[in-house]
Amino acid sequence: MVRKYLAALIAIAALWAVQAHAAQGGDPNWAQLSEDQKQVLSPLAEEWDALRPWQRERMLDIARDYPKMNPQQQQRVQQRLDNWSRMTPYERENARKKYQQFESLPQEKQDELRKKWREYQRLPETERQKLRNNRPEPAPEDDFGN
Repeated sequence: MVRKYLAALIAIAALWAVQAHAAQGGDPNWAQLSEDQKQVLSPLAEEWDALRPWQRERMLDIARDYPKMNPQQQQRVQQRLDNWSRMTPYERENARKKYQQFESLPQEKQDELRKKWREYQRLPETERQKLRNNRPEPAPEDDFGN
């Protein structure tokens, strides 16, 4: 009997803590966002309520910093959010893995790859298309991710 009472008290305290956190602005649902936040994060509107709390926090940080960005940075943020919202969960996971792989490289290698990327982006679209068409197929991974 005492255990059930104690378990109920713990559950009530946990629920109260979650509600208090939400009331303080932590982990808001889409309806609780300000109009400015909704405008910046609009590409994520349909999936916002399904995002994990840490993902929402990162997006809210972006929305908070958005007004301080120059127009070029704002455009890049909008483009990235739009691209991300169109990705499948599989594509998102691959993007995360590639980012982690890039971050694990030595700084010199990162700088070299950034330089190559900038050179690629300066190419005319026709040249970029040729390069994309001629790239080798990635090696297939087995079921164990090797």
